[in-house]
Amino acid sequence: MEYILILLTALIIINLSAKVNKLEGRMKKMQYTLDHVTKHSEIPENPLIEELRKLIEEGQDVKAIKKVREEWGLSLIEGKGYIDKLKSEK
Repeated sequence: MEYILILLTALIIINLSAKVNKLEGRMKKMQYTLDHVTKHSEIPENPLIEELRKLIEEGQDVKAIKKVREEWGLSLIEGKGYIDKLKSEK
């Protein structure tokens, strides 16, 4: 009986993990689309991005990563990736 519960729990975790990964992929695609729409329209840029660029220019990448994580709820890897992307746009 215990083995069945362990197996069911493992299957549920695997299923949920797959769904989360799929949702993350969809969110990244949506962000990509939003970035392109913003670039090609008259929509003003988020004020946070200007603040992040200023921190990057001052060499305060760690503070910029912390700020974007706090404001947008990103993971450490996502936050660093976003800051690296901003740095490469210069």
